[in-house]
Amino acid sequence: MKGNIDLSVGVVAKLVFLYLTRPPPRCKFIQRELDISSATIVDYFSFIREVFIYWASKNSEVIGGEGKIVEIDEAKIGKRKYNKGRYLEGQWVFGGIERGSRKFFMVAVEDRSLQTLLSIIRDKIRPNTTIHTDGWKSYDCLDENSYSHLTVNHSVNFVDPHTGTHTQNVERMWLEVRKLVPRFGRKKTHYEGYLSECLFIMRHRDHRTRFHAFWKLAGELYPGLPHE
Repeated sequence: MKGNIDLSVGVVAKLVFLYLTRPPPRCKFIQRELDISSATIVDYFSFIREVFIYWASKNSEVIGGEGKIVEIDEAKIGKRKYNKGRYLEGQWVFGGIERGSRKFFMVAVEDRSLQTLLSIIRDKIRPNTTIHTDGWKSYDCLDENSYSHLTVNHSVNFVDPHTGTHTQNVERMWLEVRKLVPRFGRKKTHYEGYLSECLFIMRHRDHRTRFHAFWKLAGELYPGLPHE
């Protein structure tokens, strides 16, 4: 871990536990609870995000396939109004979720061009998948790229009355992601860690298994740490 910071094992364990079980904002709460400096908090939060990124790199999976439905959508995460009408711009994120399973993906993107989104779809979704989207034009080429494509027009219906097409699962996923991403103090360079954290938390919903899984991963990433 961070060898230049002299915290006892017990304090570190409490810090990690509080991080894993409290939604943001949590920095000031943990600082008060453990009586440690903000610089130490920032350093350990960085360590925790490194573990999440390591987990995400090991658990990247392809979803969908023949007979499967995947809902895809893009969302701007972190755009907030503050101080006299000013805005934090946030980050565009593209994601998909497979119906009937807990499989999903999220990727930060710099743009929402056809080339960018189609490249991610090919990388993350198996051919012959039925893909449900909103009516955005960038998805119109999916039928020509080994996918069956159905749309729902959200300005008219949330569920298409004729085909049953909807994107309600992926919309719920964005609601959960927005709760997990910090409201303030975000840096674009940290978004990989934020999204990896969302994936980890959403896959480990039970606090006990989440805590155990985190320390096992930390032990793999930093072999000097105990992880069993």
